[in-house]
Amino acid sequence: MADNSPKEMSFLDHLEELRWLLIRSTSAILILACAAFFVSDFIFEQILFAPKDPNFITYQFFCKITQFFGVESVDICNVKMPFIIQNTNMGGQVSFLIWTCITVGFVAGFPFILWEIWKFISPALYEKEKKYAKAFIIVSSLLFFLGVLFGYYIITPLSVFFFGSFSASAEIVNEFNLESYTSMIKTSSIACGLLFELPIFIYFLTKLGLVTPNFLRKYRKYALIIVLILSAIITPPDVISQVIVAIPIMILYEISILISAVVVRKEVKQSTLK
Repeated sequence: MADNSPKEMSFLDHLEELRWLLIRSTSAILILACAAFFVSDFIFEQILFAPKDPNFITYQFFCKITQFFGVESVDICNVKMPFIIQNTNMGGQVSFLIWTCITVGFVAGFPFILWEIWKFISPALYEKEKKYAKAFIIVSSLLFFLGVLFGYYIITPLSVFFFGSFSASAEIVNEFNLESYTSMIKTSSIACGLLFELPIFIYFLTKLGLVTPNFLRKYRKYALIIVLILSAIITPPDVISQVIVAIPIMILYEISILISAVVVRKEVKQSTLK
């Protein structure tokens, strides 16, 4: 009979595997960052600075939504961006170019990073569990990219619109630092991408026996509070933006409960068959 138990590795073997995981993942990010450098003009004009355009698709979408429900908002339907983005550091634009390309490299290389993580944890899995590698990579990547798109097309425009049009006094002129503007976009997009990995995170916690569906149901109200706090951190300080972020995350939380229940049900079924 074939031995399906996972192969044991020493602590030093794990450290060596982790070192190579970091090396390969970093190399992939840097290679993709170099590729992003050659299309940096497109990235800057069509992606990074696009939410600054009053004709950005998100503003048009929300305008149509408000008109459809008969709650027409003059502000969202007549977007104005009375601010400029400036660089105040000698090497600011060089740093901006480098870190933007690295960020693009990380986002584009996320499936490869997941593959490396899967290879790292696979020795601790049984053979029947290793066959789910492709499903893990595909689902995790889709959730991450959906989160990034949600952060870019929903959170970022709302933040730019709120902070860009907000004025405490007519005597104050908004001139935003390049670093703060790009940091807001990167934080909103990547943070949402990682938050959308919640079902995968819950799956592995359930496999490890650290959470159960009953536990998740019991502490649902506390999870809602945590989600609202996270929403407040990555969104402008208004209730609408926070609710818009909280709704999909809570939907993912409910999906995570279902996933956890399926995992527990399968493990109970397997234990009864033994």
